[in-house]
Amino acid sequence: MTESPITRPSLLVRLRDAQDELAWSQFVEIYAPLVYGFARKHGLQDADAADVTQDVLRSMATAAKKLEYDPKRGSFRGWLFRVVRNRLRDFWAGRARQCQGSGDPGVNRRLQELPAPEEDQQWEQEYEQQLFQWAAAQVRADFQDSTWQAFWQTAVQGKSGKAVAEGLGMTVAAVYLAKARVIARLKEQIQQVHDP
Repeated sequence: MTESPITRPSLLVRLRDAQDELAWSQFVEIYAPLVYGFARKHGLQDADAADVTQDVLRSMATAAKKLEYDPKRGSFRGWLFRVVRNRLRDFWAGRARQCQGSGDPGVNRRLQELPAPEEDQQWEQEYEQQLFQWAAAQVRADFQDSTWQAFWQTAVQGKSGKAVAEGLGMTVAAVYLAKARVIARLKEQIQQVHDP
């Protein structure tokens, strides 16, 4: 993907309804691992990262009730990224207050660290990876193993069509056709939660 997809406004509207289990399931499957991974990369232990993730999801659930999406004000993911950064700051600030007399310079250093601009790019890359993993898990059962392997080995592992064809007992044309079918289905799945 050359351009990061935009969170589909219809998904954001559906999130206003706390009873829309499909919308919330899709949202959590896509964004919770992203938030958790970001927290872990910023030094939080497993349980703390899970707590921060829950805080972010709780914030989203509260905000979703009155969410008025306006793309002119920025992307949804940008807003979510700011929420995550704020929760991380809150976490480290709370730790600093608890450990104030410990003399631990690591706590103070982390509190003073602000996310660098390259973290925005890292956030986007991790989001795209998470979105791909989610979509792949959703569509995997739609394909025979040989079709999926032809796609996976060429598109993800970077093997040549000829090598994959030999390994799977397919023609090179069949390998590329299988790859194209899976990619089309992945794009379709992603478009269910994002604008093209």
